Amino acid sequence: MTMRALSFLSAATGLIGQRTLRGFSLGLLLVMLQACAATAPVTTADPRDPFEAMNRKVTGFNDGVDAAVLKPVAQTYAQVVPTLVRTGVRNFFGNLGDVWSLANNAAQFKLRATADTALRLGMNTFLGLGGLIDIATDYGIEKHKADFGLTLGHWGVPQGPYLVLPLLGPSTVRDAAALPVDIQGDLSRQSVSSKKRDAALALKLTDTRESLLRIVDAVKEASLDPYTFTRDAYLQKRRNDLYDGNPPMERNFEDSEDDLGR
Repeated sequence: MTMRALSFLSAATGLIGQRTLRGFSLGLLLVMLQACAATAPVTTADPRDPFEAMNRKVTGFNDGVDAAVLKPVAQTYAQVVPTLVRTGVRNFFGNLGDVWSLANNAAQFKLRATADTALRLGMNTFLGLGGLIDIATDYGIEKHKADFGLTLGHWGVPQGPYLVLPLLGPSTVRDAAALPVDIQGDLSRQSVSSKKRDAALALKLTDTRESLLRIVDAVKEASLDPYTFTRDAYLQKRRNDLYDGNPPMERNFEDSEDDLGR
């Protein structure tokens, strides 16, 4: 999976802070290509995951980091921070994320999604105290999350094999290639002060992990193989997002390489 006391946040961001992410994103493709070259494809029941052996090792590393750092801090965050405050934090980061979603929906020429996202931004920013209150959802205005990976997919860039990235978790070759652009489009990382950027990243990561506490535990307890469950869920969700919840019927992967695309 992609922090003990809140005072540990600064140490956590030393591990996964802005500079680390920037360096990681710039070298991401080279690292993954080297890893794939060094790891021979394994025989797998799912041709979307030709590097399963490598992915499982990275998953094990991520699970170790999660157990030692992310989960304990998220649990402490949930215990000491009131629900109302946590909801405000989540709404605030969600509103910032809508800015990047707006850009990507527009780049995909999705007029309804672009209009809805622009309306959400306006309402939540100006009427919702800078995004702390999600007024748009209360009025039934749909949220259309979009990122550069989905924009590439919309214009026909194949998704490529499934990948598990160190610290970042499930991805694909296409999503990994889009990651540097998505990082630059994240407004929470645009502060001039590196300390503010790191603090915002730490809070965002903690809030995200806290929102997944029950889900992650349930998956691990209920799944015979959490790795395959997570892989299949991620790929299905990305496919649904790409086609706005109405993906075409999938054909057998052995019959068509196009299914490894969009």
